[in-house]
Amino acid sequence: MSIRARNREICADCSAPDPRWASINRGVLICDECCSIHRGLGRHSSQVRHLTQTLWPPSHLQMVKSLYSNGANSIWEHSLLDPSSIMSGKRKANPQDRVHPNKTDFIKAKYQMLAFVHRMPCREDDSVTAIDLSKWTRTSEMKLRFKQAQANFFHPEKGNTPLHVAAKAGQLLQAELLTVYGADPGAPDSSGNTPIDYARQAGHQELADRLVGIQYELTDRLAFYLCGRKPDHKNGQHFIIPQIADSSLDLSELAKAAKKKLQSLSNHQFEELAMDVYDEVDRRETDAVWLATQNHSTLVTDTTVVPFLPVNPEYSSTRNQGRQKLARFNAHEFATLVVDILTDAKRRQQGNTPDNFKDNVELILKDIGNRHGSESSEMDQPDYDSVASDEDTEQELTSGKDERTKSSDLSDSPITVQEFMEVKSALTTSEAKIQQLLKVNCHLSEELRLIAMLCLL
Repeated sequence: MSIRARNREICADCSAPDPRWASINRGVLICDECCSIHRGLGRHSSQVRHLTQTLWPPSHLQMVKSLYSNGANSIWEHSLLDPSSIMSGKRKANPQDRVHPNKTDFIKAKYQMLAFVHRMPCREDDSVTAIDLSKWTRTSEMKLRFKQAQANFFHPEKGNTPLHVAAKAGQLLQAELLTVYGADPGAPDSSGNTPIDYARQAGHQELADRLVGIQYELTDRLAFYLCGRKPDHKNGQHFIIPQIADSSLDLSELAKAAKKKLQSLSNHQFEELAMDVYDEVDRRETDAVWLATQNHSTLVTDTTVVPFLPVNPEYSSTRNQGRQKLARFNAHEFATLVVDILTDAKRRQQGNTPDNFKDNVELILKDIGNRHGSESSEMDQPDYDSVASDEDTEQELTSGKDERTKSSDLSDSPITVQEFMEVKSALTTSEAKIQQLLKVNCHLSEELRLIAMLCLL
């Protein structure tokens, strides 16, 4: 096979020529029809983006194309590379197949059920896959793709994460890949240094700037959705809070109650809501690009419908319902919610108090209870649902009032600065211990999984 033929860009799922979309977290290029199926899987399965009609960070696009050209698709179709798979009736989709059910069934089996991946590490004699992917599996990328390792795995002996290693070595594309899978550019090592610090100390300024941008990706994407520009991180501007026209329309009692409840959410609850709004922004923007790039006279109608965020099986039913309700917000309502989230994200990051000093102490005490209480997971969901919903009930408002009353009972006596700092210090120490235990637990889980797999051999 010639190099030219081998490098010709074709859809990873059906081999149609000239794919116009990419699945970022799968490292493949896909055609319009296959993209319509990927969109229906949800961002937890496939994060799609148009190659030319969407603004890409240069290193991000380079990372995807590098994965594609180095054979990323052979991970997902490993068993199909075996000639005996044809005899057993296994085959990939082709351009002439119908979208439903042929291509849909194949893509779901390929990415959701991982029906064709090679579960064990590749041996030296294990076909061309190990050779083609050697350039980009050096930092556990293979394990990441099989969800066998955590992107934020903290090495107990080295005292750092994979992103620290990539940042120190100046591996821009490896850092991009790790952050796609959730690696945190602000995660400290055992000495308190972040991957951003590592990159700067090693003289990799471009990588350091990119990691700062990734750290603020969520709020940057929300701001860009509303006003078409992003903050200037190099000059210390990390947030843009757009102004909404006709703000008087948002002065209803329901809007005030929703904003107040948003401010009272714990950091964990707020992060969940912000991520769900981010996913909804991505859905709406992708829909706009999709509609603008399709030949509506020939494309099958049912491939264009993604009316709300697909169900994520890792989330509770309550959260999935709240995510789907976001699609019911009209443009003005959704923009107002985005502005509220940007405003509160800035407040939380800068540590500003919502009302006064005493209220901030109450929120800290409440957050401690949410993180360590045995009923915290059940208590988190109703708060989230009421914020995501466009229907608030008197019972929910009363429940929120009761919880705030309970919190205020903890602060009847005057709160001194020393007492506040003691509470804050205790919270920081407690969270550090929890994070360390979680990292150790992840490490033990990985070791047990590997032992179990070896026993099966």
